[in-house]
Amino acid sequence: MTISLHDTIRIGTLQLKNRMIMAPMQQNQGTPDSHATDYHVKFYSERAEHVSMIIIESTVVSANGRLFPDDIGIYTELHAASLRKIVDAVHAKGTPIFIQLTHAGRKAWPTVTEKSLAPSAIAYDDQYGLPETMSQADINAVIDQFRMAARRSLQAGFDGIELHAAHGHLLHQFLSPLSNRRTDAYGGSLENRVRFIQEVLAAIRTEVGNDYPVQLRVSASDFADGGLTPAEVALALTYLQSELDAVHVSSGGLVPAAPLATPEGYQTPYAAVIKQYVNIPVIAVGNIRTQAFANFILADGMADMVAIGRPLLEDANFGKKMLTLA
Repeated sequence: MTISLHDTIRIGTLQLKNRMIMAPMQQNQGTPDSHATDYHVKFYSERAEHVSMIIIESTVVSANGRLFPDDIGIYTELHAASLRKIVDAVHAKGTPIFIQLTHAGRKAWPTVTEKSLAPSAIAYDDQYGLPETMSQADINAVIDQFRMAARRSLQAGFDGIELHAAHGHLLHQFLSPLSNRRTDAYGGSLENRVRFIQEVLAAIRTEVGNDYPVQLRVSASDFADGGLTPAEVALALTYLQSELDAVHVSSGGLVPAAPLATPEGYQTPYAAVIKQYVNIPVIAVGNIRTQAFANFILADGMADMVAIGRPLLEDANFGKKMLTLA
């Protein structure tokens, strides 16, 4: 049977009505102390009706891991209460909603960061400055911050968690040999470099259990010599997939290097590589703008779902158009 955008699919225990989800995109509308606002409630509820799931923007687990001065977080109970308003508004449209949990690591914004942390003391660029190499105590503390964020995500009513290991943030920094030069159990071999993500996932599972949907967002290429490749990321996922319900495949962000071009579906080949290695649903993302192209990706077996980002940012009704216009 040919798979199309209109077909249902499961992510773990969660049944989705179609194979189009809303990708997480920064809105830069948070308060100075990282609280979501009425803007977020309106923005996400307006886009919720036709997609099968919404993943909200990157939501930080620590005040010391903020991406921007106007991002949002879930590092206190009060943050969870403000996020609950978004969840309720999206649920009112009959759509499930995931939270994307993040720690920025060396890409934490300098003006709102007391101490920049990273697996190794290697700067992203001059603007962010030189981070401190994380001690075992630092690693343990951040793992616990992810655990508590997962607990608060349940309290806020989210239907699942996307763990952000892409775009150069802390989990991605541990995975890539370009940013991880450690010589302990968290560095060197791929098995060691994936360990931090494994421990974060294990901590999250202690809070949410085995039946709660948890997926991982990855960058399948660092666009730089010596960096991650799709095949290596796929191998890393073989260590992780027993704790995951899906994987969301993006690219870049670890170093300032960028792809030479971003044509239609430019990241889809990365998803196709990863799909050969894992037995969980794979989500493709990146300049997917027509129903015909989305159906081609699904029918050809390159991915199991597609995530729509910028088109939904530009047009709240884009989800409806994708489902009705070829």
